[in-house]
Amino acid sequence: MPDTVEVTHVPFGLVKGEDGKKLKTRSGETIKLKDLLNEAINYARKDLENRLQSEERKESEDFINNVAQTVGISAVKYADLSQNRSSDYIFSYDKMLALQGNTAPYMLYAYARIQSISREGNIDYENLGENIQIILKEDTEMELGKYLLQLSETIKEVEKTLLPNRLCDYLYELSKKFNRFYENCPVLKSEEPTKTSRLLLCDLTAKTLKLGLSLLGISVLERM
Repeated sequence: MPDTVEVTHVPFGLVKGEDGKKLKTRSGETIKLKDLLNEAINYARKDLENRLQSEERKESEDFINNVAQTVGISAVKYADLSQNRSSDYIFSYDKMLALQGNTAPYMLYAYARIQSISREGNIDYENLGENIQIILKEDTEMELGKYLLQLSETIKEVEKTLLPNRLCDYLYELSKKFNRFYENCPVLKSEEPTKTSRLLLCDLTAKTLKLGLSLLGISVLERM
């Protein structure tokens, strides 16, 4: 091993079933990761199909397969990384696949919502213009703008402590702040220069979510 490589022992807790015991199959054997992932994908697919039916929305089989696989695998990854690594936690498909709370689907949905804004307004985030000034007048705008600046500090903290749940906490809080901003501050219906300023704020949020999730090994979805 090269002298430049530093090896650090990282302790971690147990993954337990909903009965509070160490996660195992019904026969008492250790559950294989591929089986957990396949089951998570099946759960995600059922949830998506139910949502499409309730929304009376039609999507291709390729779309359904891609979303189910991305959401299912992301949910398992995020559920593990969002816990303090030294603590035990309960493995629950229902909780990790929920669209609310500190879950991968919640983050993915926040990202997809931002992309839907660009589609609805026929906006290209990469061509908003040069030297745009971000105008932060509303409380939710200021909260979101200030929080976006904390990404670098958060990543440094994760690197120092080897606690990826700190990044998960940041992304969860960012998603909540964006949702509050979106609910209280019209974007596409605003007048200029507020409209472009808010679009840029949306774009910065999306890029931050995408970067943060990629550091956790999670891919984003343009639509869900």
